[in-house]
Amino acid sequence: MQYSSAFRVLAFLGVLAVGILAALISVRASYVIASALIVIFAFLIALALAASINIAAQWERSVVLRLGKFHGLRGPGLFFIIPIVDAVAYWIDIRVIATAFNAEKTLTKDTVPVDVDAVLFWKVVDPKKAALEVADYRGAITWAAQTALRDVIGKTVLADMLVGREKIDAELQVIIDERTEPWGINVCSVEIRDVIIPIALQDAMSMQAQAERERQARVILGESEAQIAEKFLQAAKSYVNNPMALHLRGMNMLYEGLKEKATLVIVPSTAVDTMQLGSVTGIAALSKGLAAELENEAAAQASHAENTT
Repeated sequence: MQYSSAFRVLAFLGVLAVGILAALISVRASYVIASALIVIFAFLIALALAASINIAAQWERSVVLRLGKFHGLRGPGLFFIIPIVDAVAYWIDIRVIATAFNAEKTLTKDTVPVDVDAVLFWKVVDPKKAALEVADYRGAITWAAQTALRDVIGKTVLADMLVGREKIDAELQVIIDERTEPWGINVCSVEIRDVIIPIALQDAMSMQAQAERERQARVILGESEAQIAEKFLQAAKSYVNNPMALHLRGMNMLYEGLKEKATLVIVPSTAVDTMQLGSVTGIAALSKGLAAELENEAAAQASHAENTT
């Protein structure tokens, strides 16, 4: 449109300048009336030419009506119309257009109110239908997309809506495209941007997820204990007919415990007798020997550190 306006002004001024120049030549020849008629005629021609000139951009198509009836599509580039007889009714943009739409407080299939924001990508493939079949194709496609979104939300449960957005996008695209096809509009894609649920429901879902994680943790712990018990059972079968191995295992347990803590309290019980760990005196001797071994190791380390320095 900016190109058309500039070109019209240039054409008007050019034709008018030629007319004025011709009038000046007539004045010199003493034809005053003829000069005035030339100026008036040039002005009318310039005005008609400026009104007939139009320029459509590469992405634009113009719908031309002649005496109220569809005459044809024009563009891109320069084209002319007959003033008064022809009229440019619409300028149609054939590029891909993004339109945002939403559905507020819409109930899902499981009666959960949600607010959904989405984006529709579409383009005009038949400018004639877009101009003649619907009064406002931009507003019509927005309303068609919004009603289709509400229909799809009412048929979908909340869990599927939060997880399976690709499926909902594809279903929306099919529904909207069927509604807008008679208008010469093609739906390229539909994308759901956000699904907003009530705050109370968000807290409930968070508590549910936390409880589910705790349940899974308890199940994993129980399975671990079952595996440990199975290993203990296998170890018990290897010790049942081998008292010496059981005795060595008990001594190793005492050694590891004293090695880590240096002190260990053993309460006499049937477990001690079963592992044949000996009397309390023997255990004390083992503890004393282990303590002496630890002291010797500490002294050796200290002397090594002094020699190094």
